[in-house]
Amino acid sequence: MMRFKRSGLARLGLAVVRTVVMAGTLAAATMCWWTVIPAQAAQTNARSAPSTPVKVETVVKGLSHPWGLQFLPDGRMLVTERDGRLRLAGTDGALSAPVAGVPEVHARGQGGLLDVRLAPDFATSAVIYLSYSEPREGWGKSGTTVARARLVLANGSGRLDDVKAIFRQEPAQSTSHHYGSRIVPAPDGKLFITTGERGQGDLAQDPVALLGKIIRINPDGSLPDDNPKKPGWAPQIWSIGHRNIQGAAIDPASGLLWTVEHGARGGDELNQPQAGRNYGWPVISYGRNYSGSKIGEGTKKDGMEQPVYYWDPSIATSGLAFYDGALFPGWKGNILVGCLAGARLSRLVIRGGEVVAEEVLLAERGERIRDVRVGPDGAVYVLIDESDGSILKLTPAGS
Repeated sequence: MMRFKRSGLARLGLAVVRTVVMAGTLAAATMCWWTVIPAQAAQTNARSAPSTPVKVETVVKGLSHPWGLQFLPDGRMLVTERDGRLRLAGTDGALSAPVAGVPEVHARGQGGLLDVRLAPDFATSAVIYLSYSEPREGWGKSGTTVARARLVLANGSGRLDDVKAIFRQEPAQSTSHHYGSRIVPAPDGKLFITTGERGQGDLAQDPVALLGKIIRINPDGSLPDDNPKKPGWAPQIWSIGHRNIQGAAIDPASGLLWTVEHGARGGDELNQPQAGRNYGWPVISYGRNYSGSKIGEGTKKDGMEQPVYYWDPSIATSGLAFYDGALFPGWKGNILVGCLAGARLSRLVIRGGEVVAEEVLLAERGERIRDVRVGPDGAVYVLIDESDGSILKLTPAGS
């Protein structure tokens, strides 16, 4: 496949942003950076990165389709199971009884209890965020919802108190797939929420529908004053034209949001979404429909953004994390992407905002990776999405 490079102007724009951030003025940069960075040029088929010998251990077993993973300050993990259970898991393999007080979920198809995140002030507030497919009024209808709650730990498990929905995707749909559903607390205190288009592609371009969008809200669900607020857009929307974002994380070096989303038959994308931009689905795509027919108008259109990187054939991207630990010093600043259909962990080497190399890990295991997190010990933890799912721990071979 042909690989495209960004223009010199694009590199200059990214350099400007990095300079602003390094100067300590991230808050100001967040207000105006989308006016500085030009459209990106798509890349694919990066060279292979040198292979990394890793040791793989199964630290937790017996999970039912785990979806989201979050470390607690005491070293235990919060893990969601898609059928509606939230559990605490220890690196010693201990698995708690379900946490009480989890909201009712629409546990059908790809729906259920999905992501989990700690509030930045969790140590004092005990607040967590959950995303889930919520049953809605109307036969079989559901929508992506995010709730905040206070986690009370007791008797080896816990309960949720003061549960409150702070975002509800509208309009509700009768399909049971493409919920998106990652939650990302940003450095400025706001929350990014990803929503899938629920298989209704045209709604990803509808500026009022909260489907196929990145949402940005305050932690209490109110609306930030500095959202794009483009004419005709719902005020919660940060960017539009997304298919199904199942991986999202903040780059700790720049404070900027990065995402991965599913294409159809080919065209999975890595993006660095900018405020007020349109990422094209279903008008442009590097994939094709499952029937093999063409999607939309091709791969490019004025006013629509190019991905930073794309995969063809699809690998069904899932969780995303930036490596910032100490165990793998050669991975510092790299992006880790879980893959479902691709059944692997992809390590993307980033230089100047471009993917310059990719390493494929764990492919020999053939397991669906739903989420990936860097632990406080610097190890990489991945969720295996199966009916008898597990948590794997990756450390350097010989460690």
